[in-house]
Amino acid sequence: MRDALFQEHGHFTMTRFVTAWLRLLAFVASCLCVAPAMAESLPPPGQVHIHAQLVAERAGHPGETIMLALAMHPDKGWHGYWSNPGDAGLAPTLDWTLPAGASAGALQFPVPQTLLIAGLMNHVYDHDFAVLIPFTLPRDAAPGATLPLRAKAQWLACTDTICVPENADLALEVKVTGAAAPSDPRFTGWRAELPAPLDRAGAFSATKQGYRLAIPFPASAALADPHVFIAADGVIDYASPQMFSRNGDTLIVDLARSKAPSAESPTMLSGVLSLGKDSGGISFVAHAGPVPADGVPLASSGTGHPVAFSWRLMTLAVLGALAGGLVLNIMPCVFPILSLKALTLARSNSHNAHVEAIAYTAGVVLACLALGGIMLALRTAGNEVGWAFQLQDPGVVAVLLLLAVAITANFAGLYELPGLSLESGAPGNSGLWGAFGTGLLAAFVATPCTGPFMAAAMGAALLLPTAAALAVFGALGLGLALPFLLIGFIPALRGMLPRPGAWMNTFRHAMALPMGLTVIALGWLAFRLGGPVYAAAALALAALLLIMLYAGGRRQRKGIAIARWQAPAAAVLAALAVLATPHLASAERHDEASLIGARPFSEEALAKARAAHKPVFAYFTADWCLSCKVNENVAIETQATRDAFRKAGVVVLVGDWTRRDPAITRFLTNEGAAGVPLYLWYPAEGEAQKLPQVLTPTTLADLAH
Repeated sequence: MRDALFQEHGHFTMTRFVTAWLRLLAFVASCLCVAPAMAESLPPPGQVHIHAQLVAERAGHPGETIMLALAMHPDKGWHGYWSNPGDAGLAPTLDWTLPAGASAGALQFPVPQTLLIAGLMNHVYDHDFAVLIPFTLPRDAAPGATLPLRAKAQWLACTDTICVPENADLALEVKVTGAAAPSDPRFTGWRAELPAPLDRAGAFSATKQGYRLAIPFPASAALADPHVFIAADGVIDYASPQMFSRNGDTLIVDLARSKAPSAESPTMLSGVLSLGKDSGGISFVAHAGPVPADGVPLASSGTGHPVAFSWRLMTLAVLGALAGGLVLNIMPCVFPILSLKALTLARSNSHNAHVEAIAYTAGVVLACLALGGIMLALRTAGNEVGWAFQLQDPGVVAVLLLLAVAITANFAGLYELPGLSLESGAPGNSGLWGAFGTGLLAAFVATPCTGPFMAAAMGAALLLPTAAALAVFGALGLGLALPFLLIGFIPALRGMLPRPGAWMNTFRHAMALPMGLTVIALGWLAFRLGGPVYAAAALALAALLLIMLYAGGRRQRKGIAIARWQAPAAAVLAALAVLATPHLASAERHDEASLIGARPFSEEALAKARAAHKPVFAYFTADWCLSCKVNENVAIETQATRDAFRKAGVVVLVGDWTRRDPAITRFLTNEGAAGVPLYLWYPAEGEAQKLPQVLTPTTLADLAH
């Protein structure tokens, strides 16, 4: 779909050329009245205001298609143009001189901005931008050779008052290689600025005023300052207001017809939906057909831009997060902590139990707010991160491993930790601080999971305004703390707990088993995330911590306080885990053979499979996601699924999110998901279907039949 869109962009007809020049001449003529005032500000002849450079992403194999970039760097106050420049302007063009057998594809433009001057709407870039170009090497190119590329580039550089045609003779040499070649890291950011391809076609119909466009867009996804850029020239009036409304999972856009429409009535509209400043965009194709009725209009903010804040959406997200937090209590790394805290209340049966419950809840909610706030800040700064982003960092995983070892040792009775000891349930100062710290700990070890109810809530939180998003994260913490909060405030619930006795210590020791399994899981994750050297270093620190805790426990049993030396020693080990172990992590991936023939996910691979009209199953997973691994063992990597998929010719794509991957994070965000698991089924014909996060053994086989 993306290729089709940009092929249309690259189709530069004589009619469009003449129209663009007439508009440019009209724009220049409108400026002549201020020419005397501008005379002193005109640039010296030959001076360039948008600096162009031709860049290759990497070396390529014979016959392979790699990506080139036309990197454009406007001076301050100057701007360049999108493929359809709008009411005035000219898009960059390239006249290639290539080696025999080589070819260059259509230009792929990033999401543009709007610029309204004297009633003329322009589609521009007032910052550094890059136009990407697919380049195919000759099939008979010899490894070790160097391919010379030449291009005559032309573009228009403008300020708000003047425009200057500019050009450059660009040269580039592409090396031919027979082995893997390193990539230019800038291309990751440049690709991120391209509009994401929409996997479903939209529809449009003619109205008295112009066109009504229907674009598939999730009802749960927020939308701030949208704008539609139509690729074809002469179809709409660029400067007229665009009216947006939402009808379920469809965005309805009313566009005014061009005052000088082209002679041909369009049978297809393609373009880009901008989601707002610095929020990216979506490329779409719409065919003539029925369009749903108007939905709920997007309200207008104080700046006059449409926004899509819905109290209903926020309420649903808060309730989903609350329910998701409740589910987290049964996770193997949280249930033991909650159980021990409940038993301390049962033993104390204090009338001040509600105070300790509030302290525990405060710790949980604060941890969730902190994690959510950090994630939102990172996304605002331009980082592609999602829920559980902390588990993609080797330093955080090493610290979690130390925490899990410390909790396991406490449950096993090697030492006593305030807040998790059956003897520390009294609601004094130490009890309150212990409860608060336990709440922080419970939230930190639980929140990486994304279970039922949480997926939609976390996805909505990433698109809601900051205050509303923090309310969702706070609701997640409240749901996680709610059982303990109820036990603390309702004496009848405490009375339903088993009577205190010697069995409590036995139960506590039994809870060391699920925590020990968590230690094993984190050790395995350390290996998958950073390789054997990093995993060995993290486990060595865990072993040192275990020895230290064992020695401290022996002193505790003799009545000797250990906090003065144990806390600093633990802090040193934590500092080593955070600062030293990440340097030992390897970037090498540990891909495993897939029973169902899964291939690495990319939007290009998805688009290629969809273009071939093949059914596609795309799933997104991570080694630290417990529910992901359960689904893979029960429903995905099974012989029944393999046989059904082979018979139906299903293409399987897997997105591994164990490590930070901006492309996968961006795709998850576009699908309204903040984390994994995410399961998508694309039939050979028809719209994509989002599957539930809990799969049964027959879910996928039934879809393939």
